[in-house]
Amino acid sequence: MDARRVVIVAYEDAELLEISSVTSTLATANDLLPDGPAYETTLATPGAAPVRCSSGLTLQGQAALEELRGPLDTLVVSGGWGHRRAAAHAPLVAHVRRLARESRRVASVCTGSSVLAAAGLLEGRRATTHWHFARELADRYPGVTVDPAPIFVHDGPVSTSAGVTSALDLTLDLVAQDHGPALARLVSRVLVTYFQRPGNQAQMSVLTTLDPENLLVRKVLTYVRDHLDGDLSTGALARTAGVSSRHLRRLCLAHTGHTPAHLVRRARAEAAADLLESTALPVTRVAALCGFGSAETLRQVFVEFYATPPSRFRAVHRRP
Repeated sequence: MDARRVVIVAYEDAELLEISSVTSTLATANDLLPDGPAYETTLATPGAAPVRCSSGLTLQGQAALEELRGPLDTLVVSGGWGHRRAAAHAPLVAHVRRLARESRRVASVCTGSSVLAAAGLLEGRRATTHWHFARELADRYPGVTVDPAPIFVHDGPVSTSAGVTSALDLTLDLVAQDHGPALARLVSRVLVTYFQRPGNQAQMSVLTTLDPENLLVRKVLTYVRDHLDGDLSTGALARTAGVSSRHLRRLCLAHTGHTPAHLVRRARAEAAADLLESTALPVTRVAALCGFGSAETLRQVFVEFYATPPSRFRAVHRRP
């Protein structure tokens, strides 16, 4: 069986953990496959030169990016603090664009999305990135629908993932696509990690990732956090803030990109996820504490944000 050629693109000031999360996951899959290696991974850098990672360690390139030719199975662009320089480096971007045409699928981890966007590979697609850089990506590339919430996003043959260790989640999902969930589950056990956080599980809490400059919106988010089981309708929040419902909606959209109702649903879903992970409370009690009218309402909202019902989420993520 021919090995699947996987090329990982790295550059100066890339994040080592994002690279190793991909390579170690694929290497573990190779060790566990009965019919021999399934993935042949190559670290490609400009000129095959060594690259110094943001952690201070140096990785030696195994192939020159400009000399690589397809066909490839998977092209992965790493992220890191050097992503802006990489996205502005025309030769690197051109070779990523060329190799993407010769690849079955393309992926980025974390801020590697900047390079994919610069190459035009995210135009008209939904994508994610590290929550801290989501607004920058959206502002710079308006043709990309940037969703800062999910851990990873598949849009056709192009996949993007959130920050750092979400590279592991994305790679496990790619292994599951190639060889089935049983192998991916076994890989996760060997790596001592979860299998598998849903792709659209929130990266981080809406109340920690959103830090709006507008003091009124910040006040509303704080109120939501402290009154999850209370009346958090847009009208009630507007009265708390001392503005009209229409004005509050306009402010939230301008400073967070979401309506007040969406922010409330997400905050409640995240609080429910935390309780499902950390307690043995019945789902009906979790629903009540988080302001859901019923367990069914909790289930509907939970599926919206986590793509899995509360019972399944708890079975996978419950902490002892």
